[in-house]
Amino acid sequence: MPMFIKRFFYVRQLVSVMQHSVRHQSGRSYVFLRDKAYINGKWITSKSGNTFQVLNPANGEVLGTVPDCGAQETEEAIKAAHDSFQSWRFITAKERGAKLRALFELQIKHHRELAELLTAEAGKSLKEATGEINYGASFLEWYAEEARRIYGDVIPSSSKNKQLVVLKQPIGVAALITPWNFPNAMITRKMGAALAAGCTVVIKPASDTPYSALAIGALADEAGIPPGVINIIPSSIETTPIVGKTLCESPLVTALSFTGSTHVGKILHITCSCIVKKVSLELGGNAPFIVFNSANIDKAVAGAMSSKFRNSGQTCVCSNRFLVQEKVHDEFIHKLSESIKSQLVVGDGFQPETNIGPLINAKAVEKVSKHVEDAVLKGGNILVGGKQHDAGENFFQPTLITEVQPDMLVYKEEIFGPVVAILKFKTEEEAIALANSTRVGLAGYFYSEDISQIWRVAQQLEVGLVGVNEGLISAPEAPFGGVKESGLGREGSHYGIDDYIEIKYVCFGGLN
Repeated sequence: MPMFIKRFFYVRQLVSVMQHSVRHQSGRSYVFLRDKAYINGKWITSKSGNTFQVLNPANGEVLGTVPDCGAQETEEAIKAAHDSFQSWRFITAKERGAKLRALFELQIKHHRELAELLTAEAGKSLKEATGEINYGASFLEWYAEEARRIYGDVIPSSSKNKQLVVLKQPIGVAALITPWNFPNAMITRKMGAALAAGCTVVIKPASDTPYSALAIGALADEAGIPPGVINIIPSSIETTPIVGKTLCESPLVTALSFTGSTHVGKILHITCSCIVKKVSLELGGNAPFIVFNSANIDKAVAGAMSSKFRNSGQTCVCSNRFLVQEKVHDEFIHKLSESIKSQLVVGDGFQPETNIGPLINAKAVEKVSKHVEDAVLKGGNILVGGKQHDAGENFFQPTLITEVQPDMLVYKEEIFGPVVAILKFKTEEEAIALANSTRVGLAGYFYSEDISQIWRVAQQLEVGLVGVNEGLISAPEAPFGGVKESGLGREGSHYGIDDYIEIKYVCFGGLN
């Protein structure tokens, strides 16, 4: 290609980026900030003209406004996805994989800009936000490869004149409702599987973090993904219920995937049942973190730090209830408290030394404060932290509570904050009973150097994910999902495709 043509395309791309780049009072500009909904390949406003603000949880700065989409925009997005499905489903798996690969490469290329936008709207440290962008990209890479591995079956027939074949076909339009704590990776994990299977999607991002979702629309444009395959409709907290109801009740939406609270998941499940829609749910957890007498305590402390304080404790797989056997109880507490004091730095996510950012909003701070106050009233002992941090109104001190009992909120409920709650136990049987004494079962962790104990406990924990001597267990190759009231279905891995396909049996007769 002649040099002047290359320069032309470079300048055009640079102008396009500059047109979308938005500078804020902080002095930062966010290249991928988009202030419109993304439907059928177009950036649009809401029909009502209504918008809602997006705030930086670290300082309350208004990052901008986005359209407050309602039922009309939702139906428009559904129609666009349904129309696009008629052609996308017949594109070869190799071509779909190539589009996902292009999207993966763009996310890696622009990881810094995407991470900065994520930090601004979600509050997590820039280092952690960069980790999420790379993690989210890994699902696009994984499903770009899995698209060509959706195999059917040939079943040996009991009749000589019949051939029995099983086909796996895309289910149709998938509605994806995603949370604020991983506003990029929770979309790519769902969307990657759906697109690989041949489905099209309507994405409803969390009201607190719509910009990271809309940035994916910008990448999709650049990757050459056809209009209508990906649609993104932000909505405010007030409008979200009608958007959810529309997605659940639309006969054109054939699958719904939701990550969020168990309470909301149950409502969506019931609403979808009116037309027997396929539903996958990744709901709340209350993860036990068990430290046995045989554990390597230094490794257990390191695992506790990474598992508990990731994203300021705001993940569904964060360790929630720490069960420590009596012989190592005091040693574990001492080493953990020292690690909390020496390793954790609270502050704005853009500060390079920060590794604990704000909670997402004031409501989250109120909940964590309530949990800590309840523990103290019922006999808990605050060893570290225990109150709001002076970095700002949405910040909470990393906290360590001992002498925890099963009737405390920090034991019974998901904390979703930087609070470690420790309960002492005597026997393995007691630990298993305590760990399983909840209606949810997403993740569980334990530390032991006893191989027999490791096998017993891994089998007996009533959770969907188990970390054995490891605090960080998520990976694109591994299935992610829970048991009991923690949800239905699995995301990631080759099992993640299952929620977006229908199994069709074909019987060929009269062959003899």
